[in-house]
Amino acid sequence: MPLDRSPPGRRTTGRITLSDVARAAGVSTSTASRALRGERAVAPDLIAQVQAAAQRLAYVPDPAARALASRRSDHVAVLLPLLSNTLFVDLLEAAQKALRSQGYQTLMGVTHYDRQEEEQLLRELLLHRPAGVLITGRDHSPASLELIAGSGVPCVHLMDLADASGPLLSYSVGFDQAQAGAELTGHLLRKGYRRVAFAAAQLDARVMQRMSGWRRALQAAGLYDPTLEWLNPAASSLALGGQMFEQIVQQRPAVDAIFFCNDDLAQGALLCALRRGIRVPEQVAIVGFNDLTGSDQTLPPLTTVRTPRARIGEAAAQMLLGLIKGQTPEQPQLDLGFELIERGSA
Repeated sequence: MPLDRSPPGRRTTGRITLSDVARAAGVSTSTASRALRGERAVAPDLIAQVQAAAQRLAYVPDPAARALASRRSDHVAVLLPLLSNTLFVDLLEAAQKALRSQGYQTLMGVTHYDRQEEEQLLRELLLHRPAGVLITGRDHSPASLELIAGSGVPCVHLMDLADASGPLLSYSVGFDQAQAGAELTGHLLRKGYRRVAFAAAQLDARVMQRMSGWRRALQAAGLYDPTLEWLNPAASSLALGGQMFEQIVQQRPAVDAIFFCNDDLAQGALLCALRRGIRVPEQVAIVGFNDLTGSDQTLPPLTTVRTPRARIGEAAAQMLLGLIKGQTPEQPQLDLGFELIERGSA
């Protein structure tokens, strides 16, 4: 029988181990480990020496083994509704950049706005014993809340402001969705519009909060009409925005302004208005929400609410990093506000 001449630590799997790297660099395994983590106690030339050996051997760290040895996970679970919406891509990129700067990797989960899917993803991701969780919104199933609480893992909620009275939702970074909806509606009222429709898709909790702000502003002005609520549970898109615009102008010709819950709907409505020869804002004003890419380039440019999603992602990651270290945030509910962007469509 031929002898197994594989280096120790690779005999069963063929995987390059930390021991292989240490031997190639001529240092102890513990020194190699500290060097690869970039600890300040290790001399820079020794760090370079170990990193060169690791690169030469194509060493890939085993995160499970590292977590077991250090009793600390290097992963953070991030749950987002979609990645087809640039809003969440901007949020994720900012959060991931902040986390990676502190040595954490992200475990992604996409919930598709489904509470049961979110619950299942939480069960799966928590099996990896992440150091923390970033999760979108505050509309979660009771089982999901129990999973988070029972895990003992710090959690920060994104985009919404959590209820300070609920211990399970005590940390959040976002803005007041309802107030943003009310202010955008108030802008239309100040411009003289009186028959303001609200057109929404997806119908997640944040969309409904925006609608409550729209409703509140119109009720205060004595102009609320429940027949001007246009709600479609389908995914938000340019095509759907065009379809909803067609329905509204045909069935409610007296409407003089439309508040679309998301910019892609509003962009689709503007394209439809252009095709039909309907002048915006002279015949009907159109506004959106989130200030997505391209909204400043539409014809006319879209009036909307700019949401600070990149800042939310970064601030939420920083809050979570502090919680992982055992630090209590000075502001458990961090409100980053929003900005009304007035352009030519209203």
